[in-house]
Amino acid sequence: MLGKVKLGDEPGRLAALHRYQVLDTGPERPFETIVSLIEDILETPICAVTLLDADRQWFKARRGVSVCESARDAAFCNYTIQQTEPLIVADATADPRFADNPMVTGQPHIKAYAGVPLVSPDGYQIGTLCAIDTKPRDFADHEIKLLTKFAKLVVDELELRLEAGTNSLTGVMSRRYWMMTVDEEIQRAARNANLLSIALFDIDKFKRINDTYGHAFGDLVIRTVVNACLDHVRAGSRLGRLGGEEFVLLFTECALDQAVVAAERCRRAIEAIHLTAPNGDEVRVTASFGVAPLFSYALSPDDLIELADRALYRAKEAGRNRLEVGQVAANIYPDSA
Repeated sequence: MLGKVKLGDEPGRLAALHRYQVLDTGPERPFETIVSLIEDILETPICAVTLLDADRQWFKARRGVSVCESARDAAFCNYTIQQTEPLIVADATADPRFADNPMVTGQPHIKAYAGVPLVSPDGYQIGTLCAIDTKPRDFADHEIKLLTKFAKLVVDELELRLEAGTNSLTGVMSRRYWMMTVDEEIQRAARNANLLSIALFDIDKFKRINDTYGHAFGDLVIRTVVNACLDHVRAGSRLGRLGGEEFVLLFTECALDQAVVAAERCRRAIEAIHLTAPNGDEVRVTASFGVAPLFSYALSPDDLIELADRALYRAKEAGRNRLEVGQVAANIYPDSA
């Protein structure tokens, strides 16, 4: 593990975590099985598959913990991801790092902790697999080795979720599958001299919605936006979720002016969304769009995303809830840009 792990790159670590699109998803058997095995074999009352978001730790699977998330700053797991080796604490009350921790002095009254980082293939520690006891104890070497093997299984399962091709919350293409599809469509366009365009968009001020009304309402917003878009694009258009509130549409055999019209239909459909929050507030939803054409068959999916992202940035700078076109497009399609 040592040598490939990337420490100190929090934006990169969060991006790696969000690529899995697993935060706030429901229980899944592979992860539940892993924590059940840890609970039985290590005989610990508490264990969890923990993912470290920007300001919280969220439990994909857990035993002995009633809440599904807690503040990151007090989390033992937050210490674990800052080092390359497992974190072992035999007696938290005697450890100056944790003696005054609210999770030690109060519920769940942690006394002993063993946590192994969950390391993504690109070297980012996105979370931990941890075993916790409410009394002091030493974890044997073979127990740590076992925990390490199960941690690798957790990452393997996360990778399999990506390879499955669809995002569990929305049912649209996952980032990896969408990028693979675009790569294939670029090659097909090159063979047949076809046109191709994409539209990158994200929900305006989504973090404020999430922070104000909670993640469950944020999920409702995301699903509603996805459904609105799917209702207003032609059959054959491919919608993918790149991560968080960011989505992308692929328009095959589609010139830039046609893509702009289709993306604008989606923008207006999203603008028409009105939802009632749990506290009774009426919430309006909007999104900003950046559209980019395949102006060269030598472009990669990442190149297209970058061009569309520049346009999306301009849309946000101009006030949000609008559409902008990749600047290079004016040189290729002067009549439609």
